Amino acid sequence: MMLGTSVNLKSIIFRRERCFPSRKIVRCATFRPCIDIHKGKVKQIVGSTLTDLSEKDKHSLVTNFESDKSASFYANMYKRDNLIGGHVIMLGADPLSQAAALEALNTYPGGLQIGGGINSENARHYLKEGASHVIVTSYVFSDGQMNIERLKELVDLIGKERLVLDLSCRKKEGKYAIVTDRWQKFSDVYLNAQTLEFLASFCDEFLVHGVDVEGKRLGIDEELVTLLGSFSPIAATYAGGVSTMEDLERIRTAGESRVDVTVGSSLDIFGGDLSYDRVVAWHNNQIKFWT
Repeated sequence: MMLGTSVNLKSIIFRRERCFPSRKIVRCATFRPCIDIHKGKVKQIVGSTLTDLSEKDKHSLVTNFESDKSASFYANMYKRDNLIGGHVIMLGADPLSQAAALEALNTYPGGLQIGGGINSENARHYLKEGASHVIVTSYVFSDGQMNIERLKELVDLIGKERLVLDLSCRKKEGKYAIVTDRWQKFSDVYLNAQTLEFLASFCDEFLVHGVDVEGKRLGIDEELVTLLGSFSPIAATYAGGVSTMEDLERIRTAGESRVDVTVGSSLDIFGGDLSYDRVVAWHNNQIKFWT
């Protein structure tokens, strides 16, 4: 795969963690943009309402925003602003969503990761189409359990350096349990120092949605951010509840400047009130400060 010429290689190198014996990561908190695609359209959906609904139950789906712009429009915007490692998420495996996702990848080769229905049969295809990484969820975490054999199979197929594990979680009895099956089922895997250390040997990054607050603009799950900042030995991106610039600073502080952040429905480019330009400026300031 060829990296697009617009991708700043210095930025990519800088973003790779530099680990000391304590496994603490010396890096900075940055903004990871997103392109969520549903039925071929760029949308912002409350993820916990996205189930395999029958026609009569589709009213249960909560959509915060539906764009009249294409996925490639947003990819080109992120390319213009030199934002590395954004997430293209297919919220369904329909042909329209797959086509829109490929358009985004082709627009910004090397600058975007892709998730949604990724498995051992299609992972290499998306990498060849321009994805820097594939994001895996249900293929490894399904029916409430982790399938370690499938995880090892993926690593053998594409290499750990091209794999991102989605460890989205919800609180259960005071602990964070990874959730599976469109975030509807609690798994028997809990997010803690031991789990993060173990899974880090199989992937390049973690993506973690705070499902209890995701898409609801209710504020961040600061406890979860603190956990990631304290114990993740590799790059981790938090998503969920960001609605103000103050939330970005809270993530930077709670995550010890080692947890990246995704912002979705709160951004003005997705119908929210938070200025995309201000978030990009915050992102650039983080990089400037640490370089």
